[in-house]
Amino acid sequence: MTLRTHHWDRLGNGGLSFTILGFGTAPFGNLYRAISDEDADAILARAWEAGIRYFDTAPLYGLGLAETRLNRFLRGKDRDSYVLSTKVGRLLRATTPDKRDGFGKWFEVPARNEVYDYTYDGVMRSIEFSLERLGTHRIDMLFAHDIDLANHGSQQVLDAKLAELMAGGYKALLELRDQGVIKAFGAGVNEWQPCQWLAERGDFDIFLLAGRYTLLEQEALNSFLPLCENRGIGVVIGGAYNSGILATGPKPGAFYNYEPAPPEILERVRRIEGICAEHGVRMVDAAFQFPLRHPSVVSVIPGGQGMDEMNSNIAAESAQIPDDVWADLKAAGLMREDAP
Repeated sequence: MTLRTHHWDRLGNGGLSFTILGFGTAPFGNLYRAISDEDADAILARAWEAGIRYFDTAPLYGLGLAETRLNRFLRGKDRDSYVLSTKVGRLLRATTPDKRDGFGKWFEVPARNEVYDYTYDGVMRSIEFSLERLGTHRIDMLFAHDIDLANHGSQQVLDAKLAELMAGGYKALLELRDQGVIKAFGAGVNEWQPCQWLAERGDFDIFLLAGRYTLLEQEALNSFLPLCENRGIGVVIGGAYNSGILATGPKPGAFYNYEPAPPEILERVRRIEGICAEHGVRMVDAAFQFPLRHPSVVSVIPGGQGMDEMNSNIAAESAQIPDDVWADLKAAGLMREDAP
């Protein structure tokens, strides 16, 4: 099976060819529940069989588990046949099982503590550890991970981390790109504002933006996405279903932004789903296709913890959405007029 691809080459260094359906590996870190190695392998095999050739991971996902699972799967595959991204900004420190991080979030994972480190040395050490866990000699893209308000708690702390990145880690990323070790770098965050701040101060190539340019949220069109389009900066979209609600629909207990969805979000999703249904379209298909209509978006990377979700994502990639769906969503005030 051949999936659609998007070739992106901002710097004229050959660039990268993304399958527009990528694979986000957070669920493979046993996010919210443990899955077996056999199940993880089977889902990855289904993704590969379907033609997916872009894989995104991070040291954080399962405190190293997602990277090591990806290692086992990708071993023996032609390294030039797929695109691989991981994150920097956190180092993992061994600890005792009772003192590890992520209880209630990561299940059956290594005993590790996360240490934020956006310095030059921190980035260089992070990529070395990731190369070992992934069992590869090359990573295509590096994203500074979670350098946002939600993770750092206050603007003051975030400002200090952003300054730390620009004074140290940014220089490491520039060196790695200039030497051809990586093709591109950026940040992987849940907020567009830090992405814009970084893009205005450095030569960033690509951002992984989770949950902030979706059928439910389009504020990134105010200034961040126009800046990307103007500069040739690529955008990978994570969280296209806003933690699941755009896939599951507004059912009781549906999740939005990692929390149970509030009533106003449930109602908005109910209206979006109604318009999709009038046109015989699955809302999840429209949610996947929506961000891809923006010229800066190179790939959408939904997570999938089971085979049903994986097959649903594959179906969404090839779904045809009538133009009337977008027109009706705009007419109902459920989609911004300036959304492509």
